[in-house]
Amino acid sequence: MENKKVDKDKEYKLFGVSIWKIFSYFIIYSILGYIIETIFGIITMGEWQSRQSFLYGPFLGIYGIGAVFILIFSKYFNKSNITLFLGGYIIGTLTEYIFSFLIEVILETDWWDYSGKILNVNGRVCLLYSIFWGILTLFLVKVINPFIDKVCNKIKEKISKKTLKIIVSVLIIFLFIDCILTIYAQDMFITRMVVEKNIPVYNKEAINEKYIRVKNNKNLDNFINSVWGNEKIIKTFPNIKIKDKDFNVIYLNSLLPEIKPYYMSFK
Repeated sequence: MENKKVDKDKEYKLFGVSIWKIFSYFIIYSILGYIIETIFGIITMGEWQSRQSFLYGPFLGIYGIGAVFILIFSKYFNKSNITLFLGGYIIGTLTEYIFSFLIEVILETDWWDYSGKILNVNGRVCLLYSIFWGILTLFLVKVINPFIDKVCNKIKEKISKKTLKIIVSVLIIFLFIDCILTIYAQDMFITRMVVEKNIPVYNKEAINEKYIRVKNNKNLDNFINSVWGNEKIIKTFPNIKIKDKDFNVIYLNSLLPEIKPYYMSFK
Protein backbone atom coordinates (compact mmCIF):
# COMPACT_ATOMS: atom_id res chain seq x y z
CA MET A 1 0.00 0.00 0.00
CA GLU A 2 2.86 2.33 0.83
CA ASN A 3 4.47 1.82 -2.58
CA LYS A 4 1.19 2.60 -4.33
CA LYS A 5 0.89 5.83 -2.37
CA VAL A 6 4.42 6.84 -3.36
CA ASP A 7 3.61 6.20 -7.03
CA LYS A 8 0.38 8.17 -6.74
CA ASP A 9 2.16 11.18 -5.22
CA LYS A 10 5.03 11.00 -7.68
CA GLU A 11 5.30 14.11 -9.84
CA TYR A 12 6.74 14.45 -13.30
CA LYS A 13 9.92 16.51 -13.38
CA LEU A 14 12.00 18.28 -16.00
CA PHE A 15 15.70 18.58 -15.15
CA GLY A 16 14.78 17.86 -11.54
CA VAL A 17 12.06 20.53 -11.33
CA SER A 18 8.38 19.63 -10.88
CA ILE A 19 6.21 20.27 -13.95
CA TRP A 20 3.68 22.01 -11.71
CA LYS A 21 6.39 24.32 -10.38
CA ILE A 22 7.47 25.09 -13.95
CA PHE A 23 3.89 25.97 -14.92
CA SER A 24 3.57 28.13 -11.78
CA TYR A 25 6.84 29.95 -12.51
CA PHE A 26 5.74 30.63 -16.08
CA ILE A 27 2.46 32.18 -14.90
CA ILE A 28 4.01 34.22 -12.08
CA TYR A 29 6.91 35.62 -14.10
CA SER A 30 4.74 36.32 -17.16
CA ILE A 31 2.63 38.56 -14.91
CA LEU A 32 5.67 40.15 -13.26
CA GLY A 33 7.19 40.74 -16.70
CA TYR A 34 4.02 42.49 -17.83
CA ILE A 35 4.15 44.75 -14.76
CA ILE A 36 7.86 45.54 -15.23
CA GLU A 37 7.49 46.36 -18.94
CA THR A 38 4.38 48.47 -18.32
CA ILE A 39 6.16 50.56 -15.68
CA PHE A 40 9.24 50.82 -17.93
CA GLY A 41 7.05 52.08 -20.80
CA ILE A 42 5.39 54.70 -18.60
CA ILE A 43 8.76 55.96 -17.34
CA THR A 44 10.55 56.03 -20.70
CA MET A 45 7.69 56.93 -23.05
CA GLY A 46 5.20 58.71 -20.80
CA GLU A 47 2.48 56.34 -22.05
CA TRP A 48 0.62 53.40 -20.58
CA GLN A 49 0.91 50.95 -23.44
CA SER A 50 -0.08 47.31 -23.53
CA ARG A 51 2.80 44.91 -23.01
CA GLN A 52 0.73 41.73 -23.34
CA SER A 53 1.87 38.73 -25.33
CA PHE A 54 -1.70 37.55 -25.75
CA LEU A 55 -5.10 39.09 -26.41
CA TYR A 56 -6.44 38.59 -22.90
CA GLY A 57 -4.78 38.75 -19.51
CA PRO A 58 -1.68 40.50 -18.12
CA PHE A 59 0.85 37.96 -19.38
CA LEU A 60 4.18 38.65 -21.07
CA GLY A 61 5.32 35.24 -22.23
CA ILE A 62 8.96 36.04 -23.02
CA TYR A 63 9.61 36.81 -19.34
CA GLY A 64 7.81 33.65 -18.23
CA ILE A 65 9.75 31.45 -20.65
CA GLY A 66 13.06 33.19 -19.91
CA ALA A 67 12.59 32.88 -16.14
CA VAL A 68 11.69 29.18 -16.42
CA PHE A 69 14.77 28.38 -18.50
CA ILE A 70 17.03 30.40 -16.20
CA LEU A 71 15.66 28.77 -13.04
CA ILE A 72 15.87 25.27 -14.52
CA PHE A 73 19.46 25.62 -15.72
CA SER A 74 20.84 28.05 -13.12
CA LYS A 75 22.04 25.17 -10.93
CA TYR A 76 24.60 24.37 -13.63
CA PHE A 77 26.21 27.81 -13.59
CA ASN A 78 25.43 29.16 -10.12
CA LYS A 79 29.03 28.91 -8.96
CA SER A 80 29.62 32.64 -8.65
CA ASN A 81 27.97 35.91 -9.58
CA ILE A 82 30.11 36.05 -12.73
CA THR A 83 29.09 32.59 -13.99
CA LEU A 84 25.49 33.31 -13.02
CA PHE A 85 25.56 36.56 -14.99
CA LEU A 86 27.12 34.87 -18.03
CA GLY A 87 24.66 31.97 -17.85
CA GLY A 88 21.70 34.35 -17.71
CA TYR A 89 23.22 36.42 -20.52
CA ILE A 90 23.43 33.36 -22.77
CA ILE A 91 20.09 31.74 -21.85
CA GLY A 92 18.18 35.03 -22.02
CA THR A 93 19.71 35.91 -25.39
CA LEU A 94 18.97 32.49 -26.89
CA THR A 95 15.41 32.54 -25.51
CA GLU A 96 14.74 36.01 -26.93
CA TYR A 97 16.19 35.12 -30.33
CA ILE A 98 14.27 31.84 -30.66
CA PHE A 99 11.03 33.44 -29.42
CA SER A 100 11.41 36.30 -31.91
CA PHE A 101 12.10 33.86 -34.74
CA LEU A 102 9.01 31.74 -33.91
CA ILE A 103 6.79 34.82 -33.73
CA GLU A 104 7.97 35.93 -37.17
CA VAL A 105 7.44 32.44 -38.67
CA ILE A 106 4.06 31.76 -37.05
CA LEU A 107 2.52 35.25 -36.97
CA GLU A 108 4.51 36.83 -39.82
CA THR A 109 5.16 39.86 -37.65
CA ASP A 110 7.70 41.23 -35.13
CA TRP A 111 6.97 42.10 -31.51
CA TRP A 112 10.27 43.91 -31.09
CA ASP A 113 13.08 45.09 -33.33
CA TYR A 114 16.57 45.98 -32.10
CA SER A 115 17.90 46.87 -35.56
CA GLY A 116 18.83 50.34 -34.34
CA LYS A 117 20.74 49.04 -31.31
CA ILE A 118 24.49 48.48 -31.13
CA LEU A 119 25.71 44.91 -31.78
CA ASN A 120 22.32 43.44 -32.65
CA VAL A 121 21.74 40.13 -34.44
CA ASN A 122 19.02 40.34 -37.11
CA GLY A 123 17.22 42.86 -34.90
CA ARG A 124 16.16 40.00 -32.59
CA VAL A 125 18.73 40.45 -29.83
CA CYS A 126 21.31 43.08 -28.96
CA LEU A 127 24.17 43.60 -26.53
CA LEU A 128 22.29 46.02 -24.23
CA TYR A 129 19.29 43.76 -23.59
CA SER A 130 21.49 40.67 -23.32
CA ILE A 131 23.32 42.46 -20.49
CA PHE A 132 19.94 43.19 -18.93
CA TRP A 133 19.20 39.43 -19.06
CA GLY A 134 22.42 38.78 -17.16
CA ILE A 135 21.64 41.38 -14.50
CA LEU A 136 18.05 40.18 -14.25
CA THR A 137 19.31 36.62 -13.71
CA LEU A 138 21.37 37.73 -10.71
CA PHE A 139 18.35 39.36 -9.09
CA LEU A 140 16.05 36.51 -10.12
CA VAL A 141 18.14 33.68 -8.65
CA LYS A 142 19.53 35.52 -5.63
CA VAL A 143 16.62 37.72 -4.54
CA ILE A 144 13.34 37.44 -6.42
CA ASN A 145 12.82 33.68 -6.74
CA PRO A 146 13.69 32.84 -3.10
CA PHE A 147 11.01 35.36 -2.10
CA ILE A 148 8.54 33.87 -4.62
CA ASP A 149 9.24 30.38 -3.27
CA LYS A 150 8.58 31.57 0.30
CA VAL A 151 5.26 33.10 -0.73
CA CYS A 152 4.30 29.93 -2.64
CA ASN A 153 5.17 27.77 0.38
CA LYS A 154 2.93 29.89 2.60
CA ILE A 155 0.11 29.57 0.07
CA LYS A 156 0.58 25.80 0.05
CA GLU A 157 0.03 25.77 3.81
CA LYS A 158 -3.38 27.39 3.42
CA ILE A 159 -4.61 25.87 0.16
CA SER A 160 -4.67 22.16 -0.65
CA LYS A 161 -2.31 20.74 -3.26
CA LYS A 162 -5.26 19.54 -5.33
CA THR A 163 -6.84 23.02 -5.38
CA LEU A 164 -3.54 24.63 -6.41
CA LYS A 165 -3.14 22.14 -9.26
CA ILE A 166 -6.67 22.93 -10.46
CA ILE A 167 -5.93 26.68 -10.41
CA VAL A 168 -2.65 26.25 -12.28
CA SER A 169 -4.28 23.89 -14.80
CA VAL A 170 -7.12 26.34 -15.50
CA LEU A 171 -4.64 29.19 -16.06
CA ILE A 172 -2.42 27.12 -18.35
CA ILE A 173 -5.45 26.01 -20.41
CA PHE A 174 -6.61 29.63 -20.55
CA LEU A 175 -3.18 30.74 -21.76
CA PHE A 176 -3.10 28.01 -24.41
CA ILE A 177 -6.51 29.05 -25.77
CA ASP A 178 -5.50 32.71 -25.52
CA CYS A 179 -2.36 31.95 -27.55
CA ILE A 180 -4.38 30.23 -30.31
CA LEU A 181 -6.86 33.14 -30.45
CA THR A 182 -3.98 35.62 -30.55
CA ILE A 183 -2.36 33.88 -33.51
CA TYR A 184 -5.64 33.85 -35.42
CA ALA A 185 -6.65 37.43 -34.54
CA GLN A 186 -3.25 38.85 -35.50
CA ASP A 187 -3.26 36.88 -38.74
CA MET A 188 -6.67 38.33 -39.63
CA PHE A 189 -5.55 41.84 -38.72
CA ILE A 190 -2.37 41.63 -40.81
CA THR A 191 -4.36 40.19 -43.71
CA ARG A 192 -6.80 43.08 -43.45
CA MET A 193 -4.02 45.68 -43.33
CA VAL A 194 -2.06 44.19 -46.25
CA VAL A 195 -5.11 44.18 -48.53
CA GLU A 196 -6.88 47.36 -47.44
CA LYS A 197 -3.70 49.43 -47.17
CA ASN A 198 -2.15 47.79 -50.25
CA ILE A 199 1.11 46.77 -48.57
CA PRO A 200 3.48 45.08 -51.06
CA VAL A 201 4.41 41.80 -49.35
CA TYR A 202 5.95 38.72 -50.94
CA ASN A 203 2.88 36.49 -50.44
CA LYS A 204 0.31 39.10 -51.47
CA GLU A 205 -1.72 36.74 -53.69
CA ALA A 206 -2.29 34.18 -50.92
CA ILE A 207 -3.23 36.96 -48.49
CA ASN A 208 -5.73 38.40 -50.98
CA GLU A 209 -7.38 34.99 -51.31
CA LYS A 210 -7.60 34.64 -47.54
CA TYR A 211 -9.11 38.12 -47.26
CA ILE A 212 -11.77 37.31 -49.87
CA ARG A 213 -12.68 34.02 -48.16
CA VAL A 214 -13.29 35.81 -44.88
CA LYS A 215 -15.24 38.63 -46.54
CA ASN A 216 -17.48 36.10 -48.27
CA ASN A 217 -18.37 34.62 -44.87
CA LYS A 218 -20.42 37.51 -43.49
CA ASN A 219 -20.91 36.01 -40.02
CA LEU A 220 -17.21 35.33 -39.58
CA ASP A 221 -16.24 38.73 -40.97
CA ASN A 222 -18.66 40.54 -38.64
CA PHE A 223 -17.42 38.54 -35.66
CA ILE A 224 -13.75 39.27 -36.37
CA ASN A 225 -14.35 42.98 -36.90
CA SER A 226 -16.48 43.34 -33.78
CA VAL A 227 -14.29 41.28 -31.41
CA TRP A 228 -10.82 41.77 -32.91
CA GLY A 229 -11.20 45.03 -34.80
CA ASN A 230 -8.37 47.43 -35.60
CA GLU A 231 -8.60 49.33 -32.33
CA LYS A 232 -8.51 46.17 -30.20
CA ILE A 233 -5.38 44.88 -31.97
CA ILE A 234 -3.54 48.22 -32.04
CA LYS A 235 -4.19 48.92 -28.36
CA THR A 236 -3.24 45.38 -27.34
CA PHE A 237 -0.20 45.13 -29.64
CA PRO A 238 0.84 48.78 -30.22
CA ASN A 239 4.19 47.86 -31.79
CA ILE A 240 2.91 45.22 -34.21
CA LYS A 241 4.76 45.47 -37.49
CA ILE A 242 5.49 43.57 -40.68
CA LYS A 243 8.10 43.68 -43.43
CA ASP A 244 7.27 44.31 -47.05
CA LYS A 245 8.88 42.43 -49.94
CA ASP A 246 11.84 44.83 -49.85
CA PHE A 247 12.30 44.09 -46.11
CA ASN A 248 11.19 47.56 -45.06
CA VAL A 249 9.67 47.55 -41.56
CA ILE A 250 6.11 48.94 -41.44
CA TYR A 251 4.55 49.77 -38.08
CA LEU A 252 0.86 49.07 -38.61
CA ASN A 253 -0.26 51.71 -36.12
CA SER A 254 1.18 54.31 -38.53
CA LEU A 255 -1.45 53.23 -41.07
CA LEU A 256 -4.23 53.91 -38.56
CA PRO A 257 -3.37 57.34 -37.11
CA GLU A 258 -6.90 57.79 -35.75
CA ILE A 259 -6.25 55.00 -33.23
CA LYS A 260 -3.98 55.87 -30.31
CA PRO A 261 -1.57 52.97 -29.59
CA TYR A 262 -1.83 53.38 -25.82
CA TYR A 263 -4.38 53.31 -23.02
CA MET A 264 -3.32 56.59 -21.42
CA SER A 265 -0.76 59.31 -22.05
CA PHE A 266 1.02 61.10 -19.19
CA LYS A 267 2.80 63.62 -21.39
